[in-house]
Amino acid sequence: MNIRRGDGEDANALIGVKTQRRIMIVAGEASADIYGADLAREALKLDPSLRFFGIGGARMREAGVETLVDSADMAVVGLVEVLKHFDVISGAFLKLKRILSADRPDLLILIDYPGFNLRLAKAARKTGVKVLYYISPQIWAWRQGRVKEIARLVDHMAVILSFEAPFYERAGVPVSFVGHPMIDLVKVAGGRDDAAAGFGLDPGRRIVGLFPGSRRNEIERLLPVITEAAVLLKERFPDIQFVLPLASTLRDDDVTALLTAAGLDVTISRERIHDLIRACDAVISVSGTVTLEIALVGTPMVIIYKLSPLTYQLAKRLVKVDNIGLCNIVAGETVVRELIQAEANPVMIADEIGLILTDAGYAGAIREKLAAIRGRLGGGGASANVARLILATMEG
Repeated sequence: MNIRRGDGEDANALIGVKTQRRIMIVAGEASADIYGADLAREALKLDPSLRFFGIGGARMREAGVETLVDSADMAVVGLVEVLKHFDVISGAFLKLKRILSADRPDLLILIDYPGFNLRLAKAARKTGVKVLYYISPQIWAWRQGRVKEIARLVDHMAVILSFEAPFYERAGVPVSFVGHPMIDLVKVAGGRDDAAAGFGLDPGRRIVGLFPGSRRNEIERLLPVITEAAVLLKERFPDIQFVLPLASTLRDDDVTALLTAAGLDVTISRERIHDLIRACDAVISVSGTVTLEIALVGTPMVIIYKLSPLTYQLAKRLVKVDNIGLCNIVAGETVVRELIQAEANPVMIADEIGLILTDAGYAGAIREKLAAIRGRLGGGGASANVARLILATMEG
């Protein structure tokens, strides 16, 4: 398949071209790109004639999805941040809306990304295209009233957290708990020392992960804070080693200039993120899906979260949950510390990581609670379960 992306000619090329079982799929950020790729592979095993196209990143392209818009251009968080990228996001929406109207696909699959995807679901409903929503927006955490809108727009909701299914059932939304895809995707072979050696690190020295996120606006806002915390840690532990996973949505120069300016020697990897996590003694992580990956590997962490002041004030009034870290939400308690807004500063971050590195009892208690999270996420096979739902939804 020739992969085309980004320009207006791509959308025009699709219009008027009829092939059997065409599926539009939208994955607006790095984690969704991973889930979308795995889902496409599983669906193509069941029906190789399926044709996937829409919004995605490098992993979805590798899985055979034709990306008209790259998810790297869509991955922003927060009201102010979205407004800054309005032209790109609006252009992507109009491109897909035009295809839905002019040459209807057989199904629209939406992966999380609610601000964009619920608008697209409304456009799909007007044209009679069925909608399968995979990975629920976190409306149970904030703006719960949106479940009424979802009930009007979505033909089937595939949820990855067990407590989400009853929430949708009460609202009359057809829903299936498919399990969490991370159960299948998080695979680590060997122990911490082997993992460290695999990246050229010294297993005899402390290793700390710097996980700044997958969105460019996260990098701009949080990597400087993480970098300053790393400098403090280097002063306290001179032999410390740092590693950083670089998401497919980012370029090398999104991070290297700042790290170099700070005088930090950091091992950067685009591959084997779970082995990288396994190599770490502790991780500084932004809030997001990656906290669940770190939890499943079992590495202690501190979660940081910082938005623009306006976005944060709005979110504080709307959010209905006690924690913002996904691993803590799944656990039902604060397993790892969360540093939010003003608390997400270099000193507090470095202090928490220093405690993990020096207090074996504290770190061990975190690891013990992290180990219990896996049992809350289902038995695996999420992508295969959703692949079967794809066929059932199109045929139903």
